[in-house]
Amino acid sequence: MEAALPQQNARIHSIDILRGIIMVIMALDHVRDFYSNAPFDPLDLSKTTVFYFFTRWITHFCAPAFVFLSGTSAFLSLSKKKTKKEASLFMLSRGIWLLVLELTVIGFGWQVTGVFNNILAQVIWAIGWSMIVLSVLVYLKPIYVGLFGLILIFGHNAFDYVKSDSWGHYKFFWMFLHEQNFYQITPHESIFILYPIIPWVGVMAAGYAFGTLFKQAPDKRRALFIRIGLGAVLLFLILRGFNIYGDPFPWQHQVVWWKNVLAVIRVQKYPPSLDYLLITLGICITVLGLLERTDNRVSRFFVVFGRVPLFYYILHIYLVHGSQIIGALASGITKEQLARQAPGVPGPFGFSLPVVYLVWIAIIVILYFPCRWYMKYKLSHKHWWLSYL
Repeated sequence: MEAALPQQNARIHSIDILRGIIMVIMALDHVRDFYSNAPFDPLDLSKTTVFYFFTRWITHFCAPAFVFLSGTSAFLSLSKKKTKKEASLFMLSRGIWLLVLELTVIGFGWQVTGVFNNILAQVIWAIGWSMIVLSVLVYLKPIYVGLFGLILIFGHNAFDYVKSDSWGHYKFFWMFLHEQNFYQITPHESIFILYPIIPWVGVMAAGYAFGTLFKQAPDKRRALFIRIGLGAVLLFLILRGFNIYGDPFPWQHQVVWWKNVLAVIRVQKYPPSLDYLLITLGICITVLGLLERTDNRVSRFFVVFGRVPLFYYILHIYLVHGSQIIGALASGITKEQLARQAPGVPGPFGFSLPVVYLVWIAIIVILYFPCRWYMKYKLSHKHWWLSYL
């Protein structure tokens, strides 16, 4: 007889709040991508301003927290399954489903022309593959799953020197694992690996093991989360401050003091370096501890988004990109001109940062109502397919 997983039936309110916060922040990044007219990379210290830098940098928390909490939620939800086999099959099917969505519904949402000439392998791609791997790892004790995750998180930067070009015909394999790159499949079709699966698989595995800590009393885990989070931030300051290890691009002294601060926290996201994960997850875990027992109007607002993350994610892509297309066409810009204006690349359509923030706020307000409806629908219905959206 298969061993049953530990039971954890109570929904963790703080997870929903934090996940809702990062979902709202994520929309800011995509609104900036499609609506900004800035003629520079917001993280380019030679051109950026503090406001543009932090508008982009604050969104760095989204992917790590999203993937990490997906692992935590997986542990808490799979602990309700009767057997590990049942839990494994659910993770496998959900991972495959996410890959299908990424390559179809989600991929279409990023397109202007509607033609899938270039496949974008982004965060849902990484989460899908991570869940497939986790479907195997669930047969192990959570502590071993966590160790596997930490090994990937702490060790993958040792292989930064390995480049896919050196793999010859197997170039795609290394890109799939550990290198952001563009791969030409045929003369007309290509794939852009924005999120190679390492160390994202490790982030989800670490989040899965982290879920075991929620079996402790709220006050005890609150203190534990804060210590873990601040410890990760301290380790970041040591490794990054002295350029010891953890990021392929050491920070360099700037001409003004505030740019030195920005240089230190400007860490690699694709793939996420150890330093990147230490500061983002460290702060998120600290906030998670601070959110224990939080229940007010503001927290309930974010809970709406946090309880329907995939529904929100798909909806926000179509709303942000669709509104940009409609606005651009209405202003006289052609579809061909818009197609050449890639996300984050200035073109004929765009606005200053204050307008970007106003559009972001409007997007969030609009999204709140369908997300609230769907959250209530999920609470009052028990259809099997609700676990997949």
